[in-house]
Amino acid sequence: MILPQSYQAVLFLMVLSLLCLGSWASAFKFAGKWRFELFYLDFAIGLLLAAVIFAFTLGNTGYDYGFNFIDDLQHAGKRQWVWVFLAGLIFNFGNMLLMAAVSVCGLAVAFPMGMGMALLFGTGLGIASRPAGNSLLLGLGCLLILISIIVNAVSYRIMGVAKHEALARAGQAKSTRRPSPMKGIVLALVAGLLLGSFIPLVETARQGELGLGPYAAGFIFAFAVFFSSFVFDIFFMNLPVEGEPVEFGAYLKGDRKQHLVGLGSGFIWYTGILLAWVCASVPEAIQGEALPRFMLSQVSPVLAALWGIVVFREFKDSDVRVKVLGALMLVLFICGVAMIGLAPQVLPKG
Repeated sequence: MILPQSYQAVLFLMVLSLLCLGSWASAFKFAGKWRFELFYLDFAIGLLLAAVIFAFTLGNTGYDYGFNFIDDLQHAGKRQWVWVFLAGLIFNFGNMLLMAAVSVCGLAVAFPMGMGMALLFGTGLGIASRPAGNSLLLGLGCLLILISIIVNAVSYRIMGVAKHEALARAGQAKSTRRPSPMKGIVLALVAGLLLGSFIPLVETARQGELGLGPYAAGFIFAFAVFFSSFVFDIFFMNLPVEGEPVEFGAYLKGDRKQHLVGLGSGFIWYTGILLAWVCASVPEAIQGEALPRFMLSQVSPVLAALWGIVVFREFKDSDVRVKVLGALMLVLFICGVAMIGLAPQVLPKG
């Protein structure tokens, strides 16, 4: 299999990974009036296609890892297969909840909130398994992430109330009760808990002499996502977060653009996560400094939020409070990520 051979190549691939992981969900917005349950079927197909293509091209060419993709699958232990397959199932349900949150409250709210919770939960798991580094910096970083989530929720609440009042003045409000922001917030937070728990399983599956390489792990992971999507989608179609229940037959009514952006979304996401795993597989000598590497791997929610704010103008009709809080949320998120990434490198005094 082919792996990067220099720091410059690793840096380039990590930046590309950031762009992919921060941009894939914008395809849902480009799909127009298309239910996320139907969009996700194309996402899963595109993800599986990407896994197969990469596995039998880059993963089956060269011997940078010691053997190719097929050898890697045969060499790995069956327990490792199970770990990465389970990781795919957990990720998929969490990712579908995240897309449900996007359909309810938009990219700019759902992604920083959900992925912020994922970072907090993942950090907590890391502390429990191998506590190390500067606990003060780590605690401050987690606190900033938590505050960014709260600020995000407050701005979303203000935005919802303002929108309802505007509809009421126009005589278009369906009820005099102010809308509750809890549905979108709960969806994003639960999604974050699940998305923060699948990475340790992948890392476990890749460790040791019988561990899976990045292409083999991604291949099994993609199959878990693909097959579970049809099972999980039945749940979301029959108990929708918005609108009426939808049948599988509605998928066939989508136009070419809607299907293509869904397929492309899955392809882009898988490219991003595979590049991250590939970069983590090379020797530490060419991976570069830990802080930039951590930042590049964790700030994709900021890019997703910028897609929502700048491209799709999700805050367009909001007042200045929402815009200020949105900017503050992104700054807090970035600073929190930086402190968490710096904590393992700064040893406490004494």
